[in-house]
Amino acid sequence: MLTTTFPALQASTIGAINTLGQWLARNDFVESPQADDAELIVLAGNAVIPTIDAACQLAAAGEQPLLMTGGIGHSTTFLYGAIAVHPRYNTIPTTGRAEAAIIKDIATEFWKIPAERIITEEKSTNCGENATFTRQMLAGKAMAPVSVIVIQDPTMQRRTMATFERAWQGENKRPQWRSWPGIVPFMTADECSSQFSPSQKGLWPVARYISLILGEIPRIRDDLQGYGPQGRDYIVHVDIPAQVMDAWQMLQNDSALARLIGERGL
Repeated sequence: MLTTTFPALQASTIGAINTLGQWLARNDFVESPQADDAELIVLAGNAVIPTIDAACQLAAAGEQPLLMTGGIGHSTTFLYGAIAVHPRYNTIPTTGRAEAAIIKDIATEFWKIPAERIITEEKSTNCGENATFTRQMLAGKAMAPVSVIVIQDPTMQRRTMATFERAWQGENKRPQWRSWPGIVPFMTADECSSQFSPSQKGLWPVARYISLILGEIPRIRDDLQGYGPQGRDYIVHVDIPAQVMDAWQMLQNDSALARLIGERGL
């Protein structure tokens, strides 16, 4: 999960990456949320350490429950890798463990969040199950929070919110969902390389980040192949602004970018 160097990209390409990435990292807050802005914090398992830290910092400042949702899925190995190279968290055991269990260790050992305030859901293997199993867990505990902050890998933040809204669709008493990715990625380029600004430990390799954001639009788009009501019906309908679609199309058709990503892998 180390942020690797990436060749310099044109200003127009960097601009399109930021347009797409910042829209996907849905942020419902003008300033960082405060401890009393929600009755419950939900952190979906992911491998972006600054996002995990932001969630833990928010929870440590308050008294509300922190629900972590995430079992072992196709991206769990990225969390294992991020923990292995982290200067503080590398003592936490990972192999064979659920994402929620690992992140709970971070929260209790390093952020001193009381274990009794943490709820873990360790069976989900994808975004849809994060939402479905969270709903089941809250119902089983007779918890009906009015306001919830949801935190996820910024590349998946908008889709995650649409998934949670879909899971509670039709309910008379639905929480007020508020989205916060912890960080909103921003890329810059100089004559030699392209990188995140500011640079932080525990972010994606640049090639992986670009691949992830390119893969989100086909999922979010409400058509026969997408996850919306007209497709697989995993998420509520999401309106995609024209400038976001234009940015995605530009990146999709950038043969030089595709070659660079392919050379560096995911």
